[in-house]
Amino acid sequence: MATVLKVFERWKEFLGERVQQAEKAGMSEELISKLAYQIGEFLSDKVDPENKEERVLKELWDVADENERRVMAGIMVKLAKANN
Repeated sequence: MATVLKVFERWKEFLGERVQQAEKAGMSEELISKLAYQIGEFLSDKVDPENKEERVLKELWDVADENERRVMAGIMVKLAKANN
């Protein structure tokens, strides 16, 4: 059985569902992006990528400065919304 982390399409759907829930709870896109940044920091430090897409994202995250990471987090939120 494929887990959310092992299948990138499922991961995007999962993120989209979480973003939609956050918006329904009244969270602004700015706050959601800030949380996405914090989650990105955690995943980069604590979770080994499960697939090639996650490995690319981690490599990009690792070479990015803080501003670039914040932009990446915002883009991931947009990607999640587009897949929901």
